[in-house]
Amino acid sequence: MAATRERVRIVDTTVLSDDWYVLRKVTFDFLRRDGTWQRLSRETYDRGNGATILLRHAETGDVLLTRQFRMPAFVSGHDGMLLEAAAGLLDDETPEARIRAEAEEETGYRVRGVRKVFEAFMSPGSVTEKLHFFVGEYDASLRTGAGGGVAEEGEDLEVVEMPLQAALDAVERGEIVDAKTIMLLQYVALRDTAGARAA
Repeated sequence: MAATRERVRIVDTTVLSDDWYVLRKVTFDFLRRDGTWQRLSRETYDRGNGATILLRHAETGDVLLTRQFRMPAFVSGHDGMLLEAAAGLLDDETPEARIRAEAEEETGYRVRGVRKVFEAFMSPGSVTEKLHFFVGEYDASLRTGAGGGVAEEGEDLEVVEMPLQAALDAVERGEIVDAKTIMLLQYVALRDTAGARAA
């Protein structure tokens, strides 16, 4: 089978919206596995790439999340107040530099021991964003402020500290429904389990 780039011929790209982010309609010919070409159209939403980090207390292992209002969740029938790991768009910075700044802005803590754990496309059927996932540590000595985000950007975040198990239980109860946060919580839970077995 030919390489993917040889199986895709872009015919036309139309910008449908360029307000907050960019919504495009892409028409292309795609070489199917049976050797025939098929013309397709897809919409892609380009909001840039981002980064997210799960902060864990250096001694207790508690996790630090934020609660904030999300309009897309609200119009989908949720109350819109989501518990999330700190996150933000890269804005032409490196993923680690951006997530360090974003975490401090949102939570009020500088982060140490920052480690990248994986990357993922969050909704590849329509959204171009690739998210860089990190874990890091915090404690009282690293506190720089109250957190809460930037009011001028419309942010009004509540900082929420909880035990890891309580966060995992909240996932099971449907109280934490943000995908990036669930992925990071499950990552650290699996690592904790693997570490316990090794010990």
